[in-house]
Amino acid sequence: MTGNLNDIKFIEIPKIQDPRGNLAVIEKDVIPFKIKRVYYLFDVPSNAYRGGHAHKNLKQVLIALSGSFDVILDDGNNRKVITLNKPDKALVIPTGIWRELENFSSGSVCLSLASDEFDEDDYIRDYDTFISMKRGEI
Repeated sequence: MTGNLNDIKFIEIPKIQDPRGNLAVIEKDVIPFKIKRVYYLFDVPSNAYRGGHAHKNLKQVLIALSGSFDVILDDGNNRKVITLNKPDKALVIPTGIWRELENFSSGSVCLSLASDEFDEDDYIRDYDTFISMKRGEI
């Protein structure tokens, strides 16, 4: 299974600054894949935990539209914590990366842009299974 923390990258979302408020624009060339699913997390309690899975094929972009939250990324060998708190900064997560989201601030909104529609078979929801797949044991 591919995917390591070196494949994680950030994208600057183009924005138009205006004294009346900023406008961020996501058009076809901004995200490095065709978007097939959009969803967002909101009203997440500060002590709640989201994610806790990896994907076999799906690629994902996360954006903190409001507030902040931490994204814990794990490639089976290394872990990294990234705080998202700017609506014009997007985190690109490739396939084969375990992700957990926590420490949601009050009023935070996490936007997810995904390369595929929902498919339960694409999810790896057990961490030990994820590690076995990364090692080629499964």
